[in-house]
Amino acid sequence: MKRDKSVTWRREDAASLDLRGMQVAVVGGTGGIGRAFSRFLASRGASVVVVGQTFRDSAIPQIKFVKADLSLMSEAQRVGRALPAETLDAVIFTTGIMAGPKREETAEHIERDMAISYLSRLVILREIAPRLGMGRPAARVKPRVFIMGFPGNGQAGDISDLNAEKSYGRWAAHMNTVAGNEALVLAAARRYRNAGFFGLNPGFIKSDIRSNLFGGRTMLYRFIECMTGLMSASAEEYVERVAPLLVTPDIEGHSGAMFDRKGQAVLPSPKLTESSYADAFIAASEALVSKAGVRVAA
Repeated sequence: MKRDKSVTWRREDAASLDLRGMQVAVVGGTGGIGRAFSRFLASRGASVVVVGQTFRDSAIPQIKFVKADLSLMSEAQRVGRALPAETLDAVIFTTGIMAGPKREETAEHIERDMAISYLSRLVILREIAPRLGMGRPAARVKPRVFIMGFPGNGQAGDISDLNAEKSYGRWAAHMNTVAGNEALVLAAARRYRNAGFFGLNPGFIKSDIRSNLFGGRTMLYRFIECMTGLMSASAEEYVERVAPLLVTPDIEGHSGAMFDRKGQAVLPSPKLTESSYADAFIAASEALVSKAGVRVAA
């Protein structure tokens, strides 16, 4: 990945952040990086709504829970309509898996990784984006949306086979979701001027995201997670590194920027900077969602 030298920001010690009064939604906030985000933000005074399946932080009063199965587009649409977008200061999308050894389909006939790791975000974002910030004081910076994936890695995906029906390989299927999330950031930055949209690339961090890649918690999975934990930052360390991005004034006006695991701005993937290609990717994604019987909000 190449650095984007046009976007820089002054680092602030995360422990000094005062986030009292801030309202944040973390989609996928009940485990892994999402849970680390929600717990950190709450510890600094923010009010947090987390979306997920298994809630573990009911003892923290600043964290509220919305239960949802985000493999289903109908559930993603329900969540998008229920979130208090008008008063949110930030939204963080972290939910995701990796495609497994064999192709899996949801009840709506969408490849499972595609559904959870990308299309659910598209559906939720389309529901909340037009409403973001409408109930917030005008003096504040625009609300911000952070979409986690692996932007800047040069992945373009396969628009002709987003649902991995023509052929299936777990890596190729997951790269469709990687490209989709980057396209979503860039397309949203052009489409919605009432908020800022940013991509986050955390790199490899110990979490459960790779369990599906190996068909469950196999010995190989446990070994790789052990080595990942030894060689990379923990979810909590990563969050402390990038949490100041949520509030720094330095990225105002840089909607569409992408940031690596160190919080440094990186250039987007070349193919996705072509607006015609990114728009075509989003259009194909919308068509796939419609096959599930869900109409993506305009």
